[in-house]
Amino acid sequence: MGLGLYALIATSVIMFYKDDPQAMIWQDREAFNKRYIEKLRLEDAFTLNAVLEYLGSPDLTYAKRDGEQVWQVIFYRTQHKTSDGITTMDECTGLLFKNGQLIMWGPSAYEKYLEQNDGTI
Repeated sequence: MGLGLYALIATSVIMFYKDDPQAMIWQDREAFNKRYIEKLRLEDAFTLNAVLEYLGSPDLTYAKRDGEQVWQVIFYRTQHKTSDGITTMDECTGLLFKNGQLIMWGPSAYEKYLEQNDGTI
């Protein structure tokens, strides 16, 4: 009976418990972020709010307005480089949003964010 109850509780936790990135140790959160970002597809039309809801607060974020356009690049830590207690851009993967819609991610997202005023995006 006890084994059956344990199996039921364990199954319920696995099925219904949502991972909370904010409560994870940094190694687990890093792996969680990386797995999520690796699964992104532009065809799925991800929004800023959807990413924030799933991954939680970003490690770094930058935003600006260019006329009617709002550009935001957020960074989530996905690879450990230096044990100094500081998360830097080279330890993160950037996600670029235009008016709240994901348009690109990866190493070039920040460069595109910086270029956006010259009309190249």
